[in-house]
Amino acid sequence: MTDFHTGLGKNAANHQPLTPIDFIIRSAQVYPNRTAIIYDDLEHNNLTQTWQQTYDRCRQLADGLRKLGIDKNDTVAVMMPNTPAMVECAFGVPMSGGVLCTLNTRLDINALTFCLQHSEAKVLILDSEFAEHAEIIDEAFPNLIVIHATDAALDIERFGQMSYEALIASADSLDNWEKPLDEWDAIALNYTSGTTGKPKGVVYHHRGATLNAVSNILDWDMPKHPMYLWTLPLFHCNGWCFPWTIAERAGVNVCLRKIDADLILQLIAKHKVSHYCSAPVVHNMIAGGKAEYKDAINHEVKGWVAGAPPSETMLAAMEAMGFHISHVYGLTEVYGPVTVCAEQAEWDELDVATRAQKNHVRA
Repeated sequence: MTDFHTGLGKNAANHQPLTPIDFIIRSAQVYPNRTAIIYDDLEHNNLTQTWQQTYDRCRQLADGLRKLGIDKNDTVAVMMPNTPAMVECAFGVPMSGGVLCTLNTRLDINALTFCLQHSEAKVLILDSEFAEHAEIIDEAFPNLIVIHATDAALDIERFGQMSYEALIASADSLDNWEKPLDEWDAIALNYTSGTTGKPKGVVYHHRGATLNAVSNILDWDMPKHPMYLWTLPLFHCNGWCFPWTIAERAGVNVCLRKIDADLILQLIAKHKVSHYCSAPVVHNMIAGGKAEYKDAINHEVKGWVAGAPPSETMLAAMEAMGFHISHVYGLTEVYGPVTVCAEQAEWDELDVATRAQKNHVRA
C-alpha cells in the first residue's frame, strides 16, 4: 500500500494558516493605487485612501498598539461608527497579535462596562461621538488605555491618553506585526445584544473569518473592485466579515457615520455603490428617500437584507429603483449571514407579491 503520509506533514512549504490579513497584503501588493476607503459625508469629510495607504496605516496601528503593550491574545476594544478607523482596526488589531472586540454602540453604559470587564480589554479606542461614556469608563477601569478617535464633523473636547492619529503616528516600523501561527487563533471577540440577559461573548478565529469572508463573495457573486457602502454596523459580527471580503476583492469601503436615507442615496449615486447590507428598517428608509436622489441612481445596486424577509411593498419599491434585494439570515455565533436565499431564475417571471413570498430564508 502506498504511504501518502511519510514526509508529507505540514511545513512552511505546503501549509499556511488561513487568515484574512493575507487579503489586505495581496490587495496592497497587486492593486496598491486602487481606492480602498472613501469617507464622504458631503459636508465635513472627504477622504480617499488607497490600498497601499490603508495597508501602511494598519501596520502602523499594529506597531502603535504593540508599543502600548498589546501582545498575543490581548483584547483591544473599539467603539466607533462606520469610519475609516473602524475598517483599519479590522486588520491592524489582529496584526498586532491582539483580539478585536467591537462594542455595540447602542448598548447602555452598564452593558458596555460589563463587556469591557468581561473581555479584559487593555486598550479602548473610543470615537468622540461617545465621549459621554469616557469619564465613567475611566473611573471604572483606571488601567485601561483609552484612545480617542476624532472626526471633522464633531467639535468635542479630547479625552483619554492620546488620539487615534497620534497612535498611528507613534509607529516607527512597518514590520512590527505578525500573522497567526495557528488559524484557530482568535481574531475577534463579539458580544450579543444582551436582550435576554447579559451580553454573551463569541470568539471568532482567523480560519472562520477567512472562510466566511470568502463565502460572502461566492454567495453574492461579488466581482472584483465592488463599491461597498457601510450601512451595516461594523460592530455587528465584524460587519458580517465584509471588511475582509472587500479587502479580498480589492474593493472600496464607502464609510458612513450615520444612517440617513437621503445621504445614502446621494452616496450611492455619486460613488456608484454596487453593494450594501442592512436590516429591513434601513431598506425601508432608503425606499422612502427623496425622489430626486433616487432618480439620480442609474445603475444596478445589490442589497442583502437580514432578519425579517423583505415585504412586498419594500421589494417593489427597491425594484423600481433598480435595486436587487436578497434575504439572508445569521447569528453573532456564526460570523453573521450563514443562510442565503438561493434565488431561482424562474422567479423572474413571477409577480412581486409571489417573489416576496419566495425571497426569504427558511431557517
